[in-house]
Amino acid sequence: ATLERRVTAIHKAHLEKSLESPARSETVKRVMQGIRRTLGTKQRQVQPMLKDDLLAALVMIDQQKMPIKAARDRALLRALLLVGFASAMRRSELVAMRVEHLTYLTNGVEIFLPSSKTDQEGRGRTVFIPHADGERCPVRALANWLELAEINEGFVFRAVSRHDRIARHGLSAQSVALVVKASVERVGGDSKKVSGHSLRAGYCTSAAEKGLQPWQI
Repeated sequence: ATLERRVTAIHKAHLEKSLESPARSETVKRVMQGIRRTLGTKQRQVQPMLKDDLLAALVMIDQQKMPIKAARDRALLRALLLVGFASAMRRSELVAMRVEHLTYLTNGVEIFLPSSKTDQEGRGRTVFIPHADGERCPVRALANWLELAEINEGFVFRAVSRHDRIARHGLSAQSVALVVKASVERVGGDSKKVSGHSLRAGYCTSAAEKGLQPWQI
């Protein structure tokens, strides 16, 4: 699927410049057909991280005996999992979040995304996360992380070093996958079946189970 998207992008780029598209070449078509026959077209399906899975992971994080200096690390894990699930954002969007794009409201927080995978024109979109009751509130977890990490500008999610120092740059998209895998492994799950996409998939699956229609999700 990734190769097909790239071929489509190359095709459109050539057409926009009134050039002959290599995607129409018989050689390219035969190569793509050969890849489909050899590797197949079915995409790897990751296991969604459902609400119960998320809560179990948070319980394990809370039960970990950490020194005071590691409180930031725990706050990061909680905020990343809760915000990632509640926002249903792609992991690339999650790690691109900046403090300047957060707007706190009485009923939650708005997160402005300047660009995303489906926003080819760069118009941006806003994601709203409402407050939740109890300790599992993603808005409270986000604010707690930023306060403990003393982050007031720039990237929201950053690595915490073993010396309790906060990185200047944001986490990588792969880091989200590692956090999800480690969280699932802690509760006895199979980390090979999950990825960074599992938070987004988990939100969508949980919403569907609650009766929401696909267009609403």
